[in-house]
Amino acid sequence: MADTVWTLVLCLVALVALLLRRRMPVVFWWLVGYPLVALRVVTTYRATMDACGLTVPASAVRRATARLIGREAAPVPPRRSFPLPTGSGLVMRLRMAAGQAPEDFIASADRLRHAWAAHAVHIRPTKPGWLELRLIGWDVLADVRRPPRRLKGGDLLTLPLALRDDGRWHVRDFRAVPHELILGATQSGKSVYLRNLLCGLARQPVVLVGIDCKWGVELAPFAPRLSALADSPDPADELLDALLEEMEARFRLIGLSSAVGPDTVLTSDVWGLPEKVRPVPVVVVVDEVAELFLAASRDDEKRRDAMVTKLIRIAQLGRAAGIYLEVCGQRFGSELGKGATMLRAQLTGRICHRVNDESSANMALADISPEAALAATAIPAERPGVAVVGDSSGGWARARSPHLTLDEAAAVCGATSALVPELPRLDAFRPAVAVEPAGPASVAGAAPTVRPAAE
Repeated sequence: MADTVWTLVLCLVALVALLLRRRMPVVFWWLVGYPLVALRVVTTYRATMDACGLTVPASAVRRATARLIGREAAPVPPRRSFPLPTGSGLVMRLRMAAGQAPEDFIASADRLRHAWAAHAVHIRPTKPGWLELRLIGWDVLADVRRPPRRLKGGDLLTLPLALRDDGRWHVRDFRAVPHELILGATQSGKSVYLRNLLCGLARQPVVLVGIDCKWGVELAPFAPRLSALADSPDPADELLDALLEEMEARFRLIGLSSAVGPDTVLTSDVWGLPEKVRPVPVVVVVDEVAELFLAASRDDEKRRDAMVTKLIRIAQLGRAAGIYLEVCGQRFGSELGKGATMLRAQLTGRICHRVNDESSANMALADISPEAALAATAIPAERPGVAVVGDSSGGWARARSPHLTLDEAAAVCGATSALVPELPRLDAFRPAVAVEPAGPASVAGAAPTVRPAAE
């Protein structure tokens, strides 16, 4: 009888553990995964490092001591800290021995992963002589949840947008990386990334400007929070002119404030101005950039070249004026005009989802890292939302945005419509917003009325 009870208890515990692992992987990791993996790492650390060729010969003192007792001095592994748990794995600090380089450990990351039965092992240098080894317990990109509240309440123009495969969040910081290029094929997750971006900015005192030459179908749901929206090439050309006028006015403000008096603090951008006169930052979202630059005649080509030139000017000078670019599209190549390569060079932030051809991945990431472009071409179609995140420093990582439906994103923009800042130069481009009449007359068959969003 007792044996039967114990068997049932063990079966129940195994079933609960299996359910926790599938439904609540974080809870399973803290209760079961971390203790087991930490014990495995601690007990097999020296042997694993030796098998991976990451040890060094013992010092002369240690060899002499070993000879006195009739033993052979074993190779010495790097010194390590105790494995500390994280939300998705564990982390250790390693002190490299003389003659070792970070590249030796990075090349052995896959062997360490197999030796410790982990999902992934990420190694990065932190300071001279020190490494951070981050072990990931399970596939964190399989089910990405919303970022924690401590990250949501960040600084102005700082947003956590995607979870990286090393357990960290990719944080979009416009002041550090002012302009970004987002590429991805249809159904690759590019729109979900853009929704997370717009919803995060909608809650902040930021001017949002949209350029969507597919008649506004992508950005129209966010119209209540947009200060300007252009849905075809001709209005887009005029909107870019207005943005250039706004940028010129901001530079004049910076120059005037620096010449007020001898005690004035000199500045070269809007962030050095006093808060009471500082202009509101502007984020310009260009969706489906290829549609913006389609040309069927000589006049279209002239307009295209002019718009590329205007975008290049905004990209080169906009950071100091507090004007930032988010350029999205399915591909980005030389067919966009003479200045396309120059424009791409200014878009230092890169997000590449699954693309239809290798040339698009190379256009997005080859100038950052050839390995990053190769990783982008290997994104499976059944994993929408997975992207390769890169920057001008040469670093890159796989990441995935939390799923956000169009209805949820539109609701956030509708709820934050009162936060639209005043910018007179953009009033002529303010989108119209459909509003259902209140009261009993508001039935399913009633047609919505339309009012300007500026009202």
